[in-house]
Amino acid sequence: MNEIMSPTLLDLDTLRASIEEMDGLPTEQPNELSARLDTLTTAEILGVIHGEDRTVSDAVEAAIPALTEVVEAAVTSIRNGGRLVYVGAGTSGRLGVLDAAECPPTYGVPPTMVVGIIAGGEKALTIAQEGAEDDEQQAIRDLEAHSISEKDTVLGITARGKTPWVRSFLREANRLGAWTGLLTCNPVDKTEELATLVTLEVGPEVVTGSTRMKAGLATKMALTMISTATMVRLGRVKGNRMVHLMPNSTKLQARQVRMIMEERGISLETAYDLLKRADGDLERALRGD
Repeated sequence: MNEIMSPTLLDLDTLRASIEEMDGLPTEQPNELSARLDTLTTAEILGVIHGEDRTVSDAVEAAIPALTEVVEAAVTSIRNGGRLVYVGAGTSGRLGVLDAAECPPTYGVPPTMVVGIIAGGEKALTIAQEGAEDDEQQAIRDLEAHSISEKDTVLGITARGKTPWVRSFLREANRLGAWTGLLTCNPVDKTEELATLVTLEVGPEVVTGSTRMKAGLATKMALTMISTATMVRLGRVKGNRMVHLMPNSTKLQARQVRMIMEERGISLETAYDLLKRADGDLERALRGD
């Protein structure tokens, strides 16, 4: 079995400050409903987790007004040649990178339109990078490496709301004139560099402090909503169909043909012929060009 190396213990004052911060965060508080989690059967454990996950939707719904502001900013940025940029550490960063990575195949947009940046770089996607989330100076270097400008919409993602790397990135992005917002799962103050604060109030986790659980689920839901609404507003969806998807697999090519069949009420063979005549351009095929 591989052993995980323990990091160097920080000084007492630093740990005291961090503990004091945790004391005020709902996601760091014990959850009474899971207090005896280690005594339950497997089915009971799963039931507790599922029961708590069901509360997440309400937290996301309450944040729709703030999410709307993020989408409007993203649409404006992209129309003006900018980008939607997600920045986060740990689980939050991974979710941002995931959502960004799914936009090109789903909507046929360039990978530079929606960008995910994670503290610690690509290695942090699979292996936690020690100290990355605390490195405020590295955040500025990462920002410079990605050429953040006044054209961009930058959304910081951090469950606790105070991750140093994320907050440093947002402050510098704001100084450069970018639109900046923060998505968090704890109540934090809306500081001057933030145009919008999105708070997903999910409460205590089933496993205390494990924000990859309800906080992660809420974040995934919110990011999917942001990118989907943005792409719809940019005309990348017709009705509710992915008419700009990249057909780089059997499944996606079949989805194209199926869309044509359903939209035009024609046979598979006729739909295939239309798509072939349109050189694989789904919109042209749907029009019958």
